Amino acid sequence: MLDKRKKAIVGYGGHAYVVADSYIESGNKLNYYVDFKPNNKNPFDLEYLGCETDKYFKGWALDVDYILGIGDNKSRESIAKLILDNSKKIENVIHPSSEFSKLSNLGIGAFVSKGVLVNSFSKIGDFVILNTGCIIEHECIIEVAAHIGPGAVLAGNVRVGKRSFIGANSVIKQGVQIGDDVIVGAGAVVLKNIPNNCKVVGNPAKYI
Repeated sequence: MLDKRKKAIVGYGGHAYVVADSYIESGNKLNYYVDFKPNNKNPFDLEYLGCETDKYFKGWALDVDYILGIGDNKSRESIAKLILDNSKKIENVIHPSSEFSKLSNLGIGAFVSKGVLVNSFSKIGDFVILNTGCIIEHECIIEVAAHIGPGAVLAGNVRVGKRSFIGANSVIKQGVQIGDDVIVGAGAVVLKNIPNNCKVVGNPAKYI
């Protein structure tokens, strides 16, 4: 059955363009964008709905569902909670070229980009970004608002904590536990557990 409810993307920059493109390629329609101010670029020809943090944001009064186009982890989590606090629905965006095991779980407000592979019994939390071509092997846990970068590989039974960022083409060894608010640099090879609030780079990954 065709969903006739109107849809808005929150954020309207580079990452949001990728999300919007994936959403439309999946057979859906976007009507609005939400941002701090009207964007000079409007590649999807969407109507500007306003800023979600404004006191009189008209989007809360309309019958609109939302998708998240915000790349920054902390901001994405914060805005997602604001949307839910206003009793609005946040949709997942799953590109049709991705492969998501039926034995895995996906939260709300997630983005699963082109060519992503998620294998059996993995758990992908709310507001997570699985960016282009990343691989999430069996029994991984990706916590709320984490971002797995393009081409990153998580071997089996890896945990990535809340709001953590795994850089492009990085590799996380099987069984490694990564804490909350961690940044793993692009191309890093992580062989050991990483505690909260750390930055690591290199092969093997070292703290900076």
